[in-house]
Amino acid sequence: MVTQVADNLYCIPVPLPGNPLKNLNAYLIRGPRNLLIDTGFRQEEGRQALLAGLAELGISMADTDIFLTHLHSDHAGLAPELISPTSRLFISETDRSWLPGPDYKAYWDTFDDIFLAQGFPPEMLKELESSNPAKVLAPHYCDRYEAVSDGQLFSYGGYTFRALSTPGHTPGHMVLWEEAHGILLLGDHVLFDITPNIIVWPGYTGALQGYLHSLALVRQLPVTLPLPAHRTVQKGYLERIDEIVTHHHCRCGEALEVLSATPDLTAYALTAQMTWQIRCRGWSDFPVPQKWFAVGEAWAHLEYLMTLGAVTRRLDGTIWRYRTT
Repeated sequence: MVTQVADNLYCIPVPLPGNPLKNLNAYLIRGPRNLLIDTGFRQEEGRQALLAGLAELGISMADTDIFLTHLHSDHAGLAPELISPTSRLFISETDRSWLPGPDYKAYWDTFDDIFLAQGFPPEMLKELESSNPAKVLAPHYCDRYEAVSDGQLFSYGGYTFRALSTPGHTPGHMVLWEEAHGILLLGDHVLFDITPNIIVWPGYTGALQGYLHSLALVRQLPVTLPLPAHRTVQKGYLERIDEIVTHHHCRCGEALEVLSATPDLTAYALTAQMTWQIRCRGWSDFPVPQKWFAVGEAWAHLEYLMTLGAVTRRLDGTIWRYRTT
């Protein structure tokens, strides 16, 4: 059901079947020229829901551009097939380089290599070829993306939004800030009842450090209407940012406790001993895609702790092992 959240600004819920996130909040700014923010997985159920929402609002893609807050398939999956010949398709220059293209297989091969080095079982990586939504439901190749730079302005529906670079959740994640009305389209930068996943990316170091810096950046904004890409706003904007920062510091503390008790763990083995809020009886019951995201996040915490000098690692053959200093 389409919901109006401000003048000329609407939320279209897009289902994400089989995903714990359940739905994407796609936002539509209506004007003489419209702007759609994020699109959902490349799946039929989401496709039909988004098209129905656009039809309910009387929106034609011939008069509509698309802005992608980041590259993840639950945000970018449908974009290439939605755009019309007159549409423009925007994403940060950094995240554009991670979307499907001539080197897409090599990109995933590199991801596999770095996860193998963290102790992730090769048979599980093989299984992910057909089960990881980041890979399976990614958008089709498209050469229509226009690279967005930090601070770039977008004027639609009587608003002027400024794109702000907020790396962390992805290397090139962006939010859209409308200062005159206090509106912040958050993408996955700040979510209110789940914590955005932060993982290590090939060639992109300091994911968690970058994310915490990006949180500090948006905390300074006088936001009156925060609009997350998933779920709803359930508490104060500043309160939630502070909670997320505290959460990551607590996770770092837990990682240190586990490594102090059991030195020389791989990132995979460490992850198995940490606590996770997921409806499973234990680590062995985690779906493999969720294990992949969890290991990536625990690894990001290890990387952050290494920059603080609290953790060191050594290469054991082809596998990295971690211990406290």
